[in-house]
Amino acid sequence: MKRKIVDKKYLKKYCDYLIKGIYAGLMIGIGGTVYLSVKDSVTGSFLFSIGLLMICMYGMNLYTGKVGYILINKINYTIELLLSLIGNFIGTFIVGRLILLTRFSNIQVRALEISNLKLNDNLVSILVLSIFCGMLMYIAVNNYKKANNEIGKYVGIFMCVMVFILCGFEHCVANMYYFTVASVWSWKTLLYLLIMVLGNSIGSIIIAFFYNLNYKN
Repeated sequence: MKRKIVDKKYLKKYCDYLIKGIYAGLMIGIGGTVYLSVKDSVTGSFLFSIGLLMICMYGMNLYTGKVGYILINKINYTIELLLSLIGNFIGTFIVGRLILLTRFSNIQVRALEISNLKLNDNLVSILVLSIFCGMLMYIAVNNYKKANNEIGKYVGIFMCVMVFILCGFEHCVANMYYFTVASVWSWKTLLYLLIMVLGNSIGSIIIAFFYNLNYKN
């Protein structure tokens, strides 16, 4: 009986991780939609930030915002990360497929241009660009958590998101959405996505290590 209670407890916890991941994916999908819909890249990158802002404000699970905290958590934290990543994919896939059913389906052309640019790049380039993005994502999320003033919390999010987009850095969850809208899923796409996940993870952990070494109270 006690084991069943424990099992239900863990099942509820794991479902919570997955659901929060799905919702984060939905937010990134919405951010990606507005980015693809706006011609000006600066305006688009600014509006894309609404995705990460909502994720931070509502406590959703975005893989790139959580992976850096693996350094200060127990080994079972990897389960939360994995379920968050799976949830992120489900959320972005849902938004991407639904958008294709609407009048906004014309954004598929731009999504295809962006996706082809990424998939025609070499893996070393993808890894490096993903590392830089991971750095910015940890900074954005950690700054939101640690900043003492409200303005600083929000400025950090908008600045980091705008920089990674305008620089062309690779964000694995955002790319899940672009690949879905562009309908370019293949084994090659999956390989590139895994490299992006790896790079985002490395970049986030690099900055997290520095923060924990110098600023952790």
